Amino acid sequence: MAHIGVTGLAVMGANLARNIARRGVPVAVHNRTVARTKEFMGAYGEEGDFTAAGSMEEFVAALERPRRIIVMVKAGAPVDGVIAELTPLLDRGDIIIDAGNSHFPDTERRAAECAEAGIRFMGVGVSGGEEGALYGPSIMPGGDPVAYAEVEGVFTTIAAQVDGSPCCVHVGPGGAGHYVKMVHNGIEYADMQLIVEAYDLLTHVAGLDAPDIGKIFEEWNSGDLESFLIEITAIVLQKTDDATGRPLVDVIVDQAGQKGTGTWTAIDALNLGVPLTGITEAVFARGLSALRDERRMAAGTLAGPNPSAAQDRGVDGRSAEAPRADLVDDIRQALYASKVVAYAQGFAQMRAASQVHGWDLDLGAMARIWRGGCIIRAQFLNRIMEAYAEHGDVENLLMVPYFTRAVADAQDAWRRVVVTATQQGVAIPAFASSLSYYDGYRRERGPANLIQGLRDYFGAHTYRRIDAEGSFHTRWAQDGREVRTDV
Repeated sequence: MAHIGVTGLAVMGANLARNIARRGVPVAVHNRTVARTKEFMGAYGEEGDFTAAGSMEEFVAALERPRRIIVMVKAGAPVDGVIAELTPLLDRGDIIIDAGNSHFPDTERRAAECAEAGIRFMGVGVSGGEEGALYGPSIMPGGDPVAYAEVEGVFTTIAAQVDGSPCCVHVGPGGAGHYVKMVHNGIEYADMQLIVEAYDLLTHVAGLDAPDIGKIFEEWNSGDLESFLIEITAIVLQKTDDATGRPLVDVIVDQAGQKGTGTWTAIDALNLGVPLTGITEAVFARGLSALRDERRMAAGTLAGPNPSAAQDRGVDGRSAEAPRADLVDDIRQALYASKVVAYAQGFAQMRAASQVHGWDLDLGAMARIWRGGCIIRAQFLNRIMEAYAEHGDVENLLMVPYFTRAVADAQDAWRRVVVTATQQGVAIPAFASSLSYYDGYRRERGPANLIQGLRDYFGAHTYRRIDAEGSFHTRWAQDGREVRTDV
């Protein structure tokens, strides 16, 4: 009998099944189309102890009890379809594990529906792409902790390992696992947007070509910016297109795809009242990239700055002839500072969600399990893990001394980059919004007092005073008198 089953044998499901079998765990495999199952067995059947099933009934019958079933299909209706097909075939106590990128409210709903039938449901975030699924992903299991205990051995064995520790930990109940994976993906959006803004500046302001920029990213990958995304950026930028002999990146259409997880993250942050500027701007930037035909028309119509005039003005008193190396280093520092802000916002969002949903998330553990296997794995996460270990429940990572100093040290370069980009007409939504967030967060008193005054004028929404307790309203269109409204 198979110890665990995987249904859904597209690339991620197939690689996850292979990863499990390679660890000596018997695996039952199934796909909606029998041809895919046969193809899988023909290619990988010798890698481990597989039981191929031609139908869902055969699949369920091949599993030891309690049955443990990993569902690896597209998020949304396909997941509900598989659950509906499985439920009549399962017994009380069996476990369904959705390891796809499902939206966490769907996971909460499915857990409740499965519980009515006595079936335990887990929403599990898996990060690392097809390579991670095969060789060791970062795994974020959510759901019933008793159910997790029954699959923990498999998950911790197949997960990436860093410093002898598996990149897998039980996140929390209900939809907590998929929620954390959602925020992980949102941070991934911001991280990539910051990288492409640095690439854009190095191209259109510093005047460098793709291979030279690739070499710069190689150098950056040996310092504080060391990460998987910086590493592969260097590789992509230095790849030559076989057909044209040009850098491959120069012949790729400038339209970025997305599958919705970044949008989910931004919407959830809005609902929580968490200012998630970096991730949200990254989502908007992808949306703007999709308007390629409109942008091509606008390029010949809408005015921009005169680059030579902007260069003549200089930046913050520096000569316009400042060495290119200074600009490159400024961009590096701006990239790091903006990255700090993006992660600070993402972790603040998880903290807020944990409080609202009662998940009791261990944010230090989230940083720990993201250090290996996943797309945003980076040296930087060690700093975040250490911050939570030393300071406990941190409201905002910017207030941790290491990050406070890091951003303070980078801020002059960060500001120069934002000014230069603005003068040159290069869009940097993530860099600029991250700096604005930083400046807004560090202000003791901002301008929102005027917003409250305006809201009170047109909607009698009231305001509070700095010198008295209670809520007040000014009768603007009447006698202009102020009245207290909470007595």
